[in-house]
Amino acid sequence: SKLNLETAQALRTLAQAARGVAASTVEPQAAAAMLDSACHVMEGSAMLIHEADQALVCPGDAESQQRLAQVAKAVSHSLNNCVNCLPGQKDVDMALRSIGEASKKLLVENLPPCSKSFQEAQTDLNHTAAELNHSAGDVVQSSRGSSNQLAVASGKFSQDFDEFLDAGIEMAGHTQSKDDQIQVIGNLKNISMASSKLLLAAKSLSVDPGAANAKNLLAAAARAVTESINQLITLCTQQAPGQKECDNALRELEAVRGMLDNPNEPVSDLSYFDCIESVMENSKVLGESMAGISQHCKMGNVPAFGDCVGVASKALCGLTEAAGQASYLVGVSDPNSQSGHQGLVDPIQFARANQAIQMACQNLVDPASSPSQVLSAATIVAKHTSALCNACRLASSKTANPVARRHFVQSAKEVANTTANLVKTIKALDGDFSDENRERCRVATTPLIEAVCNKITKEHCKLNCIKHISFQSQGSAAQEPILRSARSMLDSSTHLLETARSLILNPKDPPTWSILAGHSRTVSDSIKSLITSIRDKAPGQRECDQSIDSMNKSIRDIEQVSLAAVSQSLPRRDDISMEALQEQLTSAVQEIGHLIDPISTAARGEAAQLGHKVTQLASYFEPVIVASVGLASKHADHQQQMNILDQTKTLFESALQMLYAAKEGGGNPKASHTHDAIAEAAQLMKEAVDDIMVTLNEAASEGGMVGGMVESIWMTIFPNPLLISGDQGMTKSVTCPEELGGLASQVTVDYSQLAQQGRLAAATAESEEVGSQIKTRVQELGHSCIYLVQKAGALQMSPTDSFTKRELIEYARAVTEKVSMVLSALQAGNKGTQACITAASSVSGIIADLDTTIMFASAGTLNAENEESFADHRENILKTAKALVEDTKLLVSGAASSQDKLAQAAQSSAKTITQLTDVVKLGAASMGSEDPETQVVLINAIRDVAKALAELISATKCAAGKAADDPSMYQLKSAAKVMVTNVTSLLKTVKAVEDEATRGTRALEATIECIKQELTVFQSKDVPEKSTTPEEFIRMTKGITVATAKAVAAGNSAQQEDVISTANLSRKAISDMLTTCKQAAYHPEVGEDVRSKALLYGIECTTGYTDLLEHVLLVLQKPTAEQKQQLVALSKKVAGSVTELIQTAEAMKGSEWVDPEDPTVIAETELLGAAASIEAAAKKLEQLKPRAKPKQADESLDFEEQILEAAKSIAAATSALVKSASAAQRELVAQGKVGSIPANAVDDGQWSQGLISAARMVAAATSSLCEAANASVQGHASEEKLISSAKQVAASTAQLLVACKVKANQDSEAMRRLQAAGNAVKRASDNLVKAAQKAAFDKAEDNSVVVKTKFVGGIAQIIAAQEEMLRKERELEEARKKLAHIRQQQYKFLPSELREDQS
Repeated sequence: SKLNLETAQALRTLAQAARGVAASTVEPQAAAAMLDSACHVMEGSAMLIHEADQALVCPGDAESQQRLAQVAKAVSHSLNNCVNCLPGQKDVDMALRSIGEASKKLLVENLPPCSKSFQEAQTDLNHTAAELNHSAGDVVQSSRGSSNQLAVASGKFSQDFDEFLDAGIEMAGHTQSKDDQIQVIGNLKNISMASSKLLLAAKSLSVDPGAANAKNLLAAAARAVTESINQLITLCTQQAPGQKECDNALRELEAVRGMLDNPNEPVSDLSYFDCIESVMENSKVLGESMAGISQHCKMGNVPAFGDCVGVASKALCGLTEAAGQASYLVGVSDPNSQSGHQGLVDPIQFARANQAIQMACQNLVDPASSPSQVLSAATIVAKHTSALCNACRLASSKTANPVARRHFVQSAKEVANTTANLVKTIKALDGDFSDENRERCRVATTPLIEAVCNKITKEHCKLNCIKHISFQSQGSAAQEPILRSARSMLDSSTHLLETARSLILNPKDPPTWSILAGHSRTVSDSIKSLITSIRDKAPGQRECDQSIDSMNKSIRDIEQVSLAAVSQSLPRRDDISMEALQEQLTSAVQEIGHLIDPISTAARGEAAQLGHKVTQLASYFEPVIVASVGLASKHADHQQQMNILDQTKTLFESALQMLYAAKEGGGNPKASHTHDAIAEAAQLMKEAVDDIMVTLNEAASEGGMVGGMVESIWMTIFPNPLLISGDQGMTKSVTCPEELGGLASQVTVDYSQLAQQGRLAAATAESEEVGSQIKTRVQELGHSCIYLVQKAGALQMSPTDSFTKRELIEYARAVTEKVSMVLSALQAGNKGTQACITAASSVSGIIADLDTTIMFASAGTLNAENEESFADHRENILKTAKALVEDTKLLVSGAASSQDKLAQAAQSSAKTITQLTDVVKLGAASMGSEDPETQVVLINAIRDVAKALAELISATKCAAGKAADDPSMYQLKSAAKVMVTNVTSLLKTVKAVEDEATRGTRALEATIECIKQELTVFQSKDVPEKSTTPEEFIRMTKGITVATAKAVAAGNSAQQEDVISTANLSRKAISDMLTTCKQAAYHPEVGEDVRSKALLYGIECTTGYTDLLEHVLLVLQKPTAEQKQQLVALSKKVAGSVTELIQTAEAMKGSEWVDPEDPTVIAETELLGAAASIEAAAKKLEQLKPRAKPKQADESLDFEEQILEAAKSIAAATSALVKSASAAQRELVAQGKVGSIPANAVDDGQWSQGLISAARMVAAATSSLCEAANASVQGHASEEKLISSAKQVAASTAQLLVACKVKANQDSEAMRRLQAAGNAVKRASDNLVKAAQKAAFDKAEDNSVVVKTKFVGGIAQIIAAQEEMLRKERELEEARKKLAHIRQQQYKFLPSELREDQS
């Protein structure tokens, strides 16, 4: 019923319009025809409504549906007739029929005889072509005017077309060959078709001037007429010197003149500064070509004259195009202009494709077409139909209208199907050029043309909906100087070319030469004026100047307000609340912050947007001043006032710097010297915005004002740190309500970040359902955050309100729940990625387990649990490996498919690699521990597979959802190749592992492949996660030396067992070297030069070692003496690379380089470590309180561990010094300075062995220190024992250093470092003694003595104390005597050197 009412209303409007048209028509016949056609429409519409009601009553009745379709078609026909009765339409139809009748002259087989000479025919053709081209322009202009103007223009166009066609047929009669005549007739047919399309486009525009793309289609049709005429003239005009080039140039200038008539549409993709460059370049080219035209006219050089005319024409077209684009950019950059938007499809593309397809179809069905022409036409059809289908699919994805989307998709399908049918008939025609096949081809072109012309070109233009840019008076006024200069240039250029065309025929005509010179001056002046106008009207410059003036005024105002605040005379503003001022200032500052990046982008490369953005920025200056001054006046604290005003001034100053930088950049992408200044100014402005926002948020939080935060969250909702903030909100609401402001601000910031990432996640989600779910849950979370922030502000203002506190807790709990829901939605959208992460973790565990298994196998402890052989596991290994290959294929294909398939593939591959690892381990164990090297070969093979799978899973995770040309896809393919290679290597190893004659060779091949893969990883740009020391790097290089010697030995022996051992050792040595080399090279303290050298020498060493292994493999296959001799040369090359690596490692260390294997260096390191440990123990002891009762063993465990660590460090230092002492002792014995047998065998012998004895004393003292510390911690010993042990450590360390200095160079660097380390241990031990003494003293102070009050009891207590004192004094004296005796006995056997030193 609603549709019936709308139809009735439309018919009523149509009837009124028809009566109005009939009343205003002068001719009675036309009025009657209009009324009759309107009556037919009314009758047909009534019938249509009746049939529609019948169809609704019987929806399944096919007959009713058929009648309804027929009636609808009749109504459409009546409407077309009604439209054709409008004023002007009848004249256009008559013109179309006239063109059609005239075009029938082209269908005759034999042309009429020629009645004119060639020159006359040529002149007529040129004249009629110019008239027809001019008439086409009149049709374009009149289509925008009244119907009478269109009628006159269409009649004139049809008349000119008839004359042009006669002239063209006359010219075709003068052609020399039949082929040339066919080409001329074909061009005339093209002009006929283009002319008809021009009239149809003009007719459509006059009927509906506001129709989408009507103007563009009309302009395209006019250009098609001009291009067709040019093609014909170029073909026909070959005799007159220079005339063809001049005529073509004039037509081209006439065609581009229309670019200056519609400056509210873009002409090209050039930027404003590209337009300036284009004008400069083309003006230079035009000047040179104008000089060439004059010169060649004088010399009579016609070919060169034609070339200069063509160059001048191209330059003028380029100048016009640049001027039109520049005027458009000037208009669109005006802040008062309204922006437009593009349509769903490009109508010009559709029109061109339609014309190309129709012309190609004509060539297909033309009997005179050759096989090559048929194939060329078929190619054109396929190209343009494919482009149309792609455009339709793209448009369907852009539109939100379901009807339009369905229409685009259906049209694309129809074009594709009809094209496929046509291609089949073309193939048949190409095989047999018979009349039957050509007729089939003609029949197949009909539905394609209908689909392209009616379905796509017409209907889609209705759905396109382009909105053009609307310019205000300011923008149009700014365009006018550019357009005026460009039009003057075209007019004067046209006159110049016409004059040159006359001169080339008669070069000796002086008046014409003066005319040419005058036109040339006019052209030059016009171009100068054009260049000046374009430079003066650069977009954004005027707006930047205005904004800079406004900004300077604002800064002066802020300075005046600051002076008033300093003098405390700032008037308070009482007409508005502080919260309102705070929100106004926050909103304005946020808007300024949002404009920073757009202004920066526009200043660097978008000149058309610069004026808009700068004007928007300037509009916020006044609100910021008003709000900041008002807010400052509200604050009673003078410091807060100054903070707000100073930060506002800083913001304005940074904005002023930004405006100066933007004005300098001007949107010129080639002005790279200004880009750094723009980026710096943008960064300063962002920092100023952040500073003032922090101040405002802190002030709002302190006052409980959350309006700005709520507004921020609302803005975030509509264009997993939050969980922590929500939980803290529940806690703070109970404990510290005053801290809720900061938490509310944190919630706002966290939600903004979450929403930004949520938008990206929703946009990239695999399915619309998941994306919609993410978006919905993030929005729900935003609403909960708003309630939470509001309640936080309310509770902060009323901290004791229990009801608000309960509500805050509830909202905080709701936020936590919503966060969980967001997390679940995100996880649902990336099942495949999560599965890849899980699978990668599982594979990493498998690799670690295999490393452990390799250790057991190398130690010879990997045995089978039962009596089974490797053959029992071989088939299972092969079957599981093949299954892994299939999983690999699914994994690679899963990267380009859905997340569900990716998850399945990742889970399946992880499961299969686990199974394969288990069966390979069982197979290796079944081989027995008596052959550990072969076990290691087999386990290394499965480890390579697991490592390759881990890399493949990682690459798959990165490539999931990416385009086929994305770099991650290439990495995925590379990882897949490595995976297949390693699985193949595993299969070969499994098959050869029981063959004693080949398993060594197979192991060596696998090792070479593994080293190459390790080298590939080494050469990548990935920075290692951790770094290592040069000392560790040196240690790893020694493994290369050992492996090289073993490889040479294996090559000489050619034994499979040696080869297997070499393969296993080489794999580990090279891998360790490459890992530590890269880690050491990327140490933060290593320079770029040293890093590059280390990486280069690492590559050279690996490459040289690979060459050595490959040569060993060659020796195994062909064991000749010459081959074995080359092993030595290759090994020397590896040794040279190792030497360079060591030198590079020394360079990494710098001047402080030491040998990491030097026992003296190890001793120094360990003694310093011992000193640090003892220092820590001393500090711990100072913190301990005296024990009132025995403590448990675990109460002071940290103290005990520190003492034990000190003991371990001193023991390690002792071990290192023992090695040095042994070497020194052997040297002294060899020189006869020390005897090898103790002087007195029955004595203690502490110093009988010199240095070694001193080192042992340190070890004994350290052991005593450890025991004393342990006992002291457990409460079983006193501090006195700990003090004694520490003193003994210091004394024995000093004796050890004295022993080391005997017969040694006192000034050596090693001795100085050893002395410093020993002194550090001594100081640490002394500090430990002091701390222990202090602890004992504190304990003595805390011992409380209970004095008895009774007289007798008191005397007894005094006597007991005196007795204990005397006993202790006697024990002390005896202990001193005992110690002196021990020292005297020991002193007898000291070497003379030590006695002198100690004395």
